[in-house]
Amino acid sequence: MTPAYEHNGQPCTREAFYAIACDPRRSVAVEACAGAGKTWMLVSRIVRALIEPGADGQVAAPQEILAITFTKKAAGEMRRRLSDELQRLALIADDEPLDAELRARGVAPAQLAALRAPLRQAYRRLLESGRAVQVRTFHSWFGALLAEAPLKVLHELGLPAAYELLLEDAQAQAEVWRPFLATVAQDTMLRTDYQALVTAHGRHQTDKALQSALQKRAEFELADAAGVVDGAVPPFGALFPELAGFDAPGDAVFGHAPTACLLTEAAAGLAQAAAPTFKEKGVALHAALDARDAAGVCTALLTKDGSPRKFSDKVPGIDSVRAAQDALAHILAADAQHAAWQHQQRLARLARALLAEFAALKRQRGWVDMADLERAAQLLLTDEVLSGWIQQRLDARVRHLLIDEFQDTSPVQWQALREWLSGYAGAGAGAAMAVFLVGDPKQSIY
Repeated sequence: MTPAYEHNGQPCTREAFYAIACDPRRSVAVEACAGAGKTWMLVSRIVRALIEPGADGQVAAPQEILAITFTKKAAGEMRRRLSDELQRLALIADDEPLDAELRARGVAPAQLAALRAPLRQAYRRLLESGRAVQVRTFHSWFGALLAEAPLKVLHELGLPAAYELLLEDAQAQAEVWRPFLATVAQDTMLRTDYQALVTAHGRHQTDKALQSALQKRAEFELADAAGVVDGAVPPFGALFPELAGFDAPGDAVFGHAPTACLLTEAAAGLAQAAAPTFKEKGVALHAALDARDAAGVCTALLTKDGSPRKFSDKVPGIDSVRAAQDALAHILAADAQHAAWQHQQRLARLARALLAEFAALKRQRGWVDMADLERAAQLLLTDEVLSGWIQQRLDARVRHLLIDEFQDTSPVQWQALREWLSGYAGAGAGAAMAVFLVGDPKQSIY
């Protein structure tokens, strides 16, 4: 039976688990399934951060706690639950039930007496401070960062100084297809790319692939800027170096001397076979070689799925026949790699054109979308000087970072967070940030 609670893969009690998970001095990642009380745990962690010292020895002010979730509804629910919980706990007059609440949140018995008063006063202090715990969506937090960004950063990112935040980009995505297709029609290479993809995969699948690139534009642009996109699928010559001198692997059927020699020997051997069906394949292979018909060569020696045809061991020169079959299968594998490379290169060129048109449309309308916010956040959080400046402008040094439904964090969001957090690594207890991540990997969308 699987234990209900584990710590680093080892079974533990409920008390031990929450003593670790809710401790504001620790950085913790919690894996929990739906209905396991993830939000309760996150709110409890915030409660403890408001009433007891963290790793730096200081009790956090409300605005120094940043909790991030993924929807406005979830953020509103978290704010409500935090407020309700603090208000409820403030009204518990007797020590025994209050101690039970603290123990449920992992507080050690020796700490109970010291934390009763801070817990009862937490709600009043929160109201009196006039500052709230930051409970945000990624969208709103990145938007707050961008609002304080220097004009130079906006210029670097190609964003207008005065902009409208595009909360829903469905309209913008719908509008971009007309100018994109006009660009494709006017550009010979793009038109050829689009026609080739439609011929091979159909218009629906082609448009679906481009729509996916548009939706994941932040990830695509970062990967492209890093030089990752072009090399994502290697050309066939990199994996089949003996064929690298050919424009396409199919040319090697007749142009690769060792293969051509094997095919000639295979045709001669099969033509001498006693079995009529084998002899027919030899005749067909000889005719295909004379006509330089690569498809006919493959049909004579391989089945429809590309596997070797079965010939009797008694066929004259059977070793040459089988060697020729292996050489053909090798060329077909290289051809499949070439087709994959061509497909990826064509799609990448079209995606770049589509994203360029989308960027132009946004500039024309003065729009900034989530992808822009993510790129801006990455720049602002990963640059040491800019990060400090932004935090000063926001007057909100973050000492506790909590992320709900962490499995839904996109690669770009996580990259920005990781680089930001790495700036605190080795900074000492006085500057370290406590991080709490909670989610369910089984529900991940990435």
